[in-house]
Amino acid sequence: MDKIDGYEIQKTILFETGYGFALGCMPESPEKSAVWNFTETAFGRDYYWKACYESRDAAEENFQHRVKRWRMMYGVKEKTEERTAVFYRYYSTQRPVDIATYPQPEGNSPVMIVNYNDDRRRPVSGGRLCAWGEILYPHPLTKEQMEDYELKPAPDNP
Repeated sequence: MDKIDGYEIQKTILFETGYGFALGCMPESPEKSAVWNFTETAFGRDYYWKACYESRDAAEENFQHRVKRWRMMYGVKEKTEERTAVFYRYYSTQRPVDIATYPQPEGNSPVMIVNYNDDRRRPVSGGRLCAWGEILYPHPLTKEQMEDYELKPAPDNP
């Protein structure tokens, strides 16, 4: 069982885009619970957007709300062994992702954009990079597009 910030992960859901949600409880006080978003990479999971709760029920409600909202916003399906989508992940290492901070090439619009909403860059890809957020594309970006927008490709891109 995974542990993060002292919480034991009790429940997770992972979507085919590599994003997911986790619910964890404190081993010595199971009512103290937390919910995170995470990105799954070849180097493990990058957790962010942690919310803490004094009751397991409140955490479960938040977990279900996040899952429902994510499905509604992005129309994504749960990842299964039979169904694995291929996406290209790029990290914004210089600034949070915002208007005019990422390329929008014709025929290769971003599938998903995630800002970590921290007051600093956070380690990603097993600590190999620090980033403000990430963008998922269905096709790879060119070297020029990455350079123009100061994006770094995820080390585990296909």
